[in-house]
Amino acid sequence: MANQVYKSQGKKSLFDEEFTIERLSEIGNPLEAINKVIDFEMFRSTLEIGLLNTNKKSNAGAKPFDLVMMFKIMILQRYYGLGDKQVEFQILDRTSFKYFLGLTSGDKVPDEKTVWLFRENLTKAGLIEKLFDQFISYLESKDLIFNEGRLVDASFTIAPRQRNTKEENQKIKDGLGAELWNDNPHKKRHKDIDGRWTKKNNETFYGYKNHAKVDTKSKFIKKFVVTDASVHDSQALDILLDEKDEDQNLHADSAYTGEEQEKTIAKYKMKNKVNEKGYKNKPLTEDQKLNNNQKSKTRARVEHVFGFMEQSMNGLFVRSVGITRATGIIGLINLTYNLFRYEQTIRLGIL
Repeated sequence: MANQVYKSQGKKSLFDEEFTIERLSEIGNPLEAINKVIDFEMFRSTLEIGLLNTNKKSNAGAKPFDLVMMFKIMILQRYYGLGDKQVEFQILDRTSFKYFLGLTSGDKVPDEKTVWLFRENLTKAGLIEKLFDQFISYLESKDLIFNEGRLVDASFTIAPRQRNTKEENQKIKDGLGAELWNDNPHKKRHKDIDGRWTKKNNETFYGYKNHAKVDTKSKFIKKFVVTDASVHDSQALDILLDEKDEDQNLHADSAYTGEEQEKTIAKYKMKNKVNEKGYKNKPLTEDQKLNNNQKSKTRARVEHVFGFMEQSMNGLFVRSVGITRATGIIGLINLTYNLFRYEQTIRLGIL
């Protein structure tokens, strides 16, 4: 039997990288798509004012990596669900990541410690919230926040489970977590005393909640609040709403029913379209069920937001310790969602 001849491998061309990029584009490269419609330079001033030391007396010392490129690494992490070490590896390994960041094969890539430190600095400086608000202002300037109704809902963001004793967990629950592990500072640094356990639909969760207010028509996240997982969805309602919501319909599931919630909705002069809830010995009437079905056709749009995060963005979770860091990461998750929602809106012309 004659030896089978296969395609030859290993011959490198000067145009290999160009051909690879073109083929990625043909297949469908989401990073190329978002680069086409979003000029990330819009964030440069906010990043530089918030992070750079403008009082340095000389230019001595190591030069920082470009801040816009570092910010784009944050977006890569949140879209693909990557840890700091993983994102360093993927930037080194993947052509699409390098192209998105404006890097070539010979360029130095930030290591995992640099990525971690950049996110820490973003969080401590309160810049994630500023960047989120800046992009909302950009969307408003494009008339993409329609103010024709609001949706509110919350989703769990899973944190690493803590292996504590019952006594330690009770102290944390009682708000005395700061008193624990003082004899072992290294261990204490890795303990999350802010996250909480909760149960929903017979499933238990540990971590935090991402409470979001969404523009009904465009499905952009307009505002968010982060709490531990045990906080009831409705408790964040007063923080999520503001005077700009006046006269708009508010859609939410039955978790947002109750006397206090009705007062909050009235306080902001919104039209209450929250699904009604049945109670023991007082079930919903047929008319109430019909009204709920009608309301749910609109309310369900908020599920598309969290569905995109769970599926296209590889889930809602944090690998950090404490609510401050969790808030930063969840803010980046919400901003990343808005960026990709904008790309989808422009590409499909759906608004």
